[in-house]
Amino acid sequence: MNIEDIKKIIQSDETRTLELKKSTGELKDGMHSACAMLNGDGGWLVFGITPKSLKIQGQMVTDNTRQDIANALTGLDPSVDVRVEYIDVPDSKIGEQVIAMHFDGWVKGMHPYTFRGCPYYKPESITKVMPQDMYEERLKECDPFRFAWENKYADVQVVDLDEKRIKDVVRLGVESGRLPATAIASPIEEVLSKLNLMENGRLRNAAVMLFGRNFSDFPQLMVRMARFRGQDKSSFIDNQRMKGNFFDLLDSCMSFLFKHLSLGGTIKGLIREEQLEIPVLALRECLINALCHREYDSLGGSVSIAIYDDRIEIINPGQLPKGLTPQNIKLPHDSCPRNPVIADVLYLSAFLESWGSGVNRMVNACREANLEEPEYETNVSGVTVIFKRNKNDRQNDRQNDRQNEIVKSRLSMLSDRQQQILTIINDDRQISAENIGRRLDISSATVYREIKKINLVIQLYWDGPAKTGHWVVVEVMQ
Repeated sequence: MNIEDIKKIIQSDETRTLELKKSTGELKDGMHSACAMLNGDGGWLVFGITPKSLKIQGQMVTDNTRQDIANALTGLDPSVDVRVEYIDVPDSKIGEQVIAMHFDGWVKGMHPYTFRGCPYYKPESITKVMPQDMYEERLKECDPFRFAWENKYADVQVVDLDEKRIKDVVRLGVESGRLPATAIASPIEEVLSKLNLMENGRLRNAAVMLFGRNFSDFPQLMVRMARFRGQDKSSFIDNQRMKGNFFDLLDSCMSFLFKHLSLGGTIKGLIREEQLEIPVLALRECLINALCHREYDSLGGSVSIAIYDDRIEIINPGQLPKGLTPQNIKLPHDSCPRNPVIADVLYLSAFLESWGSGVNRMVNACREANLEEPEYETNVSGVTVIFKRNKNDRQNDRQNDRQNEIVKSRLSMLSDRQQQILTIINDDRQISAENIGRRLDISSATVYREIKKINLVIQLYWDGPAKTGHWVVVEVMQ
């Protein structure tokens, strides 16, 4: 490199890819700019140039100067291999030199650079400290597993998790052949560790998302559900919010859909099969995907269900994986789970089939029911999946809504405790009165007294032997 090369480099004045310094007296500031260029498009750092006039004046270079530059470069992390160029200034009287260093630019997926522990970036020609959200996003891109929300440690203990849900997942995994039979007898801590939900005795956020019971510190573990009157949001018939773990939220969403969508029946052999107007498989798959793949780093927004007269919308905050669009998402594509640990647990428990097949399963289910394929839309709020409703179903839906109003009116006659008992029984039809009492911190005798009162509104009874029977909820009494 010679002085003519330097003239070509500096002719455009300072930009995102060029930083000029009068001398190494500004070495620290120069390293801030070097770090910024490493985090950007790369560029040149040149000492011995007056920035405004672009005068090439050079500076005296001693062994101390070279040592200071070498020490400064060690402050960059990750370390960089930079060739430092020393170019003689023509006609100089005391041997001044220009010092030039070129830095390569950042490539997506690389660890962001810092200088002395602080990251910098260059918006145009100004060097600034990199915003925390930009830095964290780059950290997640370079090491998704380490920095993903699902893998961060949660301030909870194993006793804070729903043990029954954990055992249910293990049982389903064994029945599907995706977990070994020995898992049934394994201690809870061992199961959690093998599912990558616990490390060195500390639970990860993924464990709370899947099996948690307290969500005061997890506002993103919530769904919103609404049945609107008409085709817009001007008025609603029903509006609910529910906090919970994955399984609680999925159950709540499916219950809401069954409450507000029309049921139809088809005769197969001698059996009448009840079906929702939109295939249950499609709705359930869509909800599982939304809950599994949402961006849990974002505290705002929530997975939402909006039922209108003409359509059903399931909204997932966040964006589609890179490369997928509403136009190509129905084409064959590789799996891109945003939360692979959560997705793996759901796969092992047979809640998810092979990754990447969910969209096709939804589409095929709608086709088999002679319905339009679900549509995808994206905006700044997230991804929306739209299921179109048939006109006949809408007429039936209005009848359902009237019946639901009757049901809602009757249920309002129950006390909060009685409604809690009904909710627990709906979640687990085989739960004993004793275990209901433990959940609510009341005696089993109190549970039985409350059930007698519930029977004034709801026909509720235990069917079968004490150990192997189940609760039956018949109907709302007229």
